[in-house]
Amino acid sequence: MKFVVDPIIKERGLAHKKEYASIIRAIKKYDRIAIFRHTTPDFDALGSQLAMYSWIKDNFENKEVIYVGDNHVSYNPRVFPNMMKVNSSWFDEPFLAIICDVANTPRISDPRYKKAKYKIRIDHHPQVEKWGKVVLVDTSFVAACELIANFMLNQKNYVISKETAEYLLKGIIGDSGGFKYQYTSPHTFKAAAELVAKGLDVTSINQNMFFKKQNELELKKYALNNYKVTEHGVAYYILTDEIQKELKIETEQGKECLALFQNVEGINCWLSATEDVTDPRNRWRISVRSNTVPINDVCSHYNGGGHPNASGAKLTKIELLDDLLRELDNLFR
Repeated sequence: MKFVVDPIIKERGLAHKKEYASIIRAIKKYDRIAIFRHTTPDFDALGSQLAMYSWIKDNFENKEVIYVGDNHVSYNPRVFPNMMKVNSSWFDEPFLAIICDVANTPRISDPRYKKAKYKIRIDHHPQVEKWGKVVLVDTSFVAACELIANFMLNQKNYVISKETAEYLLKGIIGDSGGFKYQYTSPHTFKAAAELVAKGLDVTSINQNMFFKKQNELELKKYALNNYKVTEHGVAYYILTDEIQKELKIETEQGKECLALFQNVEGINCWLSATEDVTDPRNRWRISVRSNTVPINDVCSHYNGGGHPNASGAKLTKIELLDDLLRELDNLFR
């Protein structure tokens, strides 16, 4: 059967033809490959990491491939398999590192990436730090998984298994908010269609991804009962360590109520502030979202950054939240 690439997928891939070829050459060259992504992972980080792992395993014989990093409190092992536990001695011999969905090196999930002989970076965040021998970065894709799907769909000599397709689709669904967020494009739908055609059960995938426990309903109730809104429409809620214990949630779950404030009249921007007692230096995790106005520049003033309309920050003390709120509020005057 003749290999045919959808015109939209082919066109988007032409811009990265050089990088795609470099990735294939590096995979062929190295027998030992480690896949990394950002810490405190989301659907896209885990999906991109595991898709690259399974695709290499399916298409390149005799490669020793590992994936490492921290598990998500809820997604592993329900949505994705648990991360591998790899002895540090593995990293003492030459290996290729493929690092997915992370813009700045401090956020890479495992510091042992530094030992890699050759580093490949695959990402859709704005570049805030230059690193990587091969840099495949395109901010026009809604998800790193969408970019990786384009890379794989443009390879005529290699297969995409059902397992790989499922990892990619989960990442695309997650970072696009179910095909609702900015940068969702005709290509996003084309790539998703190609992946679903591998035999995926979309209903089952969505049920698995968005399964909720009862304590998560209590978290939503708390957020709705305790949120505040600034003069110019910045909504926010605060989760102290004490409140997290009362709600029986993990710190990583603090931002999971943000979608409640999207597309609400009078709310232009919304954020969560979650206390993290395990990180005394950056004790408060901030997650910020907006409809249209970019907020990543403001977040960069507070040890953070990210996408124009979906960014994060870290605060050493909660008193700094007022300064952050003031800067965000000024964006909507």
